[in-house]
Parts: sequence; C-alpha cells; structure tokens
Amino acid sequence: MASTERRRAAVLGSPIAHSLSPALHRAAYAELGLDTWSYDRFEVDEAALPGFVEGLDPSWAGLSLTMPLKRAVIPLLDEITEAAASVEAVNTVVFAEDGRRLGDNTDILGMVAALYERGVDKTESAAILGAGATASSALAALTRICAGPVTAYVRSAARADEMRGWGERLGADVRIADWSDAAQALDAPLVIATTPAGAADFLADAVPDAPGTLFDVLYEPWPTALAARWAAAGGPVVGGLDLLVHQAVLQVEQMTGREAPLAAMRAAGEAALAAR
Repeated sequence: MASTERRRAAVLGSPIAHSLSPALHRAAYAELGLDTWSYDRFEVDEAALPGFVEGLDPSWAGLSLTMPLKRAVIPLLDEITEAAASVEAVNTVVFAEDGRRLGDNTDILGMVAALYERGVDKTESAAILGAGATASSALAALTRICAGPVTAYVRSAARADEMRGWGERLGADVRIADWSDAAQALDAPLVIATTPAGAADFLADAVPDAPGTLFDVLYEPWPTALAARWAAAGGPVVGGLDLLVHQAVLQVEQMTGREAPLAAMRAAGEAALAAR
C-alpha cells in the first residue's frame, strides 16, 4: 500500500554533491511504494548544522550524515546507540514520534553485513591500512568477527596513538606497524583498506599469489589498482559500494520501519556510478 503522509529525509555534509545516498534511498522508496517520501542532499558544514536541525518540522523522518558532521551532530541528539558511542561518530539520525533525536552509526554493521554477504563471518586476524575515521569503524566491525590481533599500518606516531586508543576503547588487540611496511599487510586473511584514493595503489604489485579477502572502502574510482590486482589473483574483494549500500539499507529500515530492498538499492548505486 502506498504511503499518504509526506515524509522527508536527506543527507548532509560538506562537500555533498558527490553523494550517492539520494540514489540509494530514492530507489528504496520507489520499491517500497513510499511515493510521498522524498530524500535530498544539503550542503551543511559544522557551523550551520545546529540551525539546520533546529529548523526541521515534524515531516522529517531522518538524516544521513557524512563528513564533517559525524561527530559535530552528537551534542544535538537526545540519545545515541552503543555502536555510535564506541567510535564517537553518528552517520544516522532518526526523529522519533515524540520528537527525540536518536543517533546511530550504520557504517559499523554495514561493514559486517558487506563481509557476511561475501562469506566472511569470522577471521583469525586482520590488517587495516590507514588510521582515519573509517579505520575506527573498521576496527569496531572487526571486534565482531576477528578472533585475534588487528595490525594497523599508519603513517605517523600521532596516528599510531589514535589507533592504540581506539583499540583500548573497543577492547581490540591492536598492533601498530609503520606505513613503509604496508606490503606485509597483504598477507593477512582479511585486509581493510581505509586510505584515500590513490594512497594504496603502490601495493598492487605486492598482492600475494593466493590472497585472502580485501575490503577496499573506496567506490570511486573503482576498481582501485589494489582491488583490480587482488581480484586478478583470485582473492575475494568487497568494495566501497557494498559498504555504502549496506549502511544505507540499515538507514532506510530505521527511518521507514520497513525492510529495505537491497537489490534495488545496489542496482541504483551501480547505475548512478556508471552515469558519472
């Protein structure tokens, strides 16, 4: 049955023009018959965020948040989930019927779901390339599936301290290695690359003959040099679009209360990327 009540949602961030979230969420609404629901994107920075949130009327169901707002939104919320608190980052806000603002982080379970989809539900150890915000979410995801140590390959002492801190906070066995030794990461049964575009390209020549699983969180450009070489060597590859779709599935379900159409959302994301 089609919805008759106008509901709104949007993704906020800066910059935001590149976001695929509208394509994913709109595809879900179309598949679910939610023809009075709309999903937009707004360029909002940290300074503008409080005013934007305060100005929302009761038609709003929720918000998706990208950089630089994932931490800035927390003081504006009434409650956040344990997952969001564990990494001090909120990428999803749902407005409850009583007006409360509820924050969650669907990146973490989105990573877990993307790995599950490719048959990875446990690993004895893992490696993380990079130490930024996405690396903390990756570490949180690994606490759910990794039985042993996680080695983080980082560029600086400051980043090393950050990852050690996240390890203590999340209860993970984190070991630190220098970025100059990043090729060693590729021998791990699960490698999660969280670095910016191009930063890990040099590792393509170091992919082993029988690699484990690579989770490269980038989706544009795709495939990355590392992902392409990994796939050519026969290793399973999970990409950034997989993460984007799975975290968006969780957002749609929280905002609408309906089961999200994974296949339709993935097809919409693939089409949007192909059109660029």
